[in-house]
Amino acid sequence: MILECFSNTIIIGGGAAGFFTAINLAEQRPDLSITILERGKDVLQKVRISGGGRCNVTHAEFDPKPLTGNYPRGEKELLGPFHKFMTGDTIAWFADRGVELKIEDDGRMFPITDSSQTIIDCFLSLAKKHHIQVLTSQNVMALERHDHWKVITKTDEFTCDHLVVTAGSSPKIWEMMKCLGHTIVDAVPSLFTFNIVDKAITDLAGIALEARVEVPQLQLESQGPLLITHWGFSGPAILKMSAWGAVQLHNSNYKFDVAINWLNYISQEECYEMLLAKRDDSKKQISNDRLYEIPKRLWNYLVHSLNLEDKTWAECSNQILKELAITLTASVFKVDGKSTFKEEFVTAGGIDLKEVDFRTFASRKQENLYFAGEILNIDAITGGFNFQNAWTGGWMVAQAISQS
Repeated sequence: MILECFSNTIIIGGGAAGFFTAINLAEQRPDLSITILERGKDVLQKVRISGGGRCNVTHAEFDPKPLTGNYPRGEKELLGPFHKFMTGDTIAWFADRGVELKIEDDGRMFPITDSSQTIIDCFLSLAKKHHIQVLTSQNVMALERHDHWKVITKTDEFTCDHLVVTAGSSPKIWEMMKCLGHTIVDAVPSLFTFNIVDKAITDLAGIALEARVEVPQLQLESQGPLLITHWGFSGPAILKMSAWGAVQLHNSNYKFDVAINWLNYISQEECYEMLLAKRDDSKKQISNDRLYEIPKRLWNYLVHSLNLEDKTWAECSNQILKELAITLTASVFKVDGKSTFKEEFVTAGGIDLKEVDFRTFASRKQENLYFAGEILNIDAITGGFNFQNAWTGGWMVAQAISQS
C-alpha cells in the first residue's frame, strides 16, 4: 500500500545535517510537521564512524575568519553563516541538551564519553521528543514541483511546503538537483593518503615528525605532522594537501612527485651552512651523529641513500654536503595512487555555491528548497570542520523555515 503523507517540511537524508535541521526547526516551530527520509536501514551512520567511533563534533577555533581557513571549498561562503552559528554555539547547543564536549591537544572536540553513540542517542531522543517522523528505507526516486513539493520514493509519496536536501554526495539526488536547474560540481575525493612505490621508505612505517610537503608541478604546499605508513605517507600534512589540492591531484590521476623537507622550516641553504660548520668541527661518523632530532631509522635511511654510512663529517666534500642538504630538505618520492583516510571518505563537489543564498542556505533556483551538509560543494580538512559545516547549515535552514 502506498503511503501518502503531507509534512510541512521534508528532509531528504538522515545524517548529521538532516537531524540538526529537523531538531532545531521543531524546537522553534513545534506547530510544524517534520519528516526525515533516509534511504538506508539506519540513520546517522557517518556520525557513528566519525573520529574512530568517538565523533569529532567540531574544532576549538572560536574566530569565524580563521575557522573558514579550514575549508578548501566554502571558505568565502561560510564566513557570514559562522558569524551566526559556529563552534561556541555548537558547544552550547549540545551542553544545553545534556552532551558535554572536551577539547583535545590538537583542537579536536569530542563528547566526554568518547563515544559517537552519545551524539546519536541525543539526536534520536530529541527527534522522538519533538515528534519528528523518521522513516528509513525510503529511496527517493523522483521530485516534483507543483503548488507543493512532491517526493516520490520506491514505496510511498510525500508532499511538503519546504524541502531540505541533506543527502551528501548521492549521485541519484545530484541528478535530481540538475533536473531542478542546479549545477553540480563533479565529485572528486578529498582527505586521502599518498601511496609511495619506494619500499625502502615504506619499510620505515610508524615514523612521525613535523615536515613540509610540496608537489612542485601542481604548486601545492603543506606543513604539519607527517606519518610514514606501510603504503606511503599520511598524517595531517598529507591530508591537508589532499583537501586543498583535491581537484589538481584528481586531474593528475594521483601520479606525481612529492618533495619532503624533513627539517620542516629549515631551508636548503641554512642546512648546507650548518653542515659546513659540522664538517669543520667534527670527525664523528655521520651515521652515528644524527642532526635536528631526526628519528634514527629515518636518519639511517637518508644517510644510506647517499652511501655516507661509513664516512665521517670531515671526509665530506662540499658537493657531498650539498647533496645531503638537498636530501634533508627536498627528498623526492613518486606517488602512485591514493588510499582513503580510515573510514571517513569525504568528497569535494556538489551543488555549485553560486546557486545558494548563504543567508538562508536556500536554493536560488527553486522556491522553498534548502541545502545543508556535504551536498553543497563545501568540504574541509580533517578535525571536526565538516561536522561544523553541517551544524551551521542545519541551524541556518531551520531559522529560515521557522520564520517563513
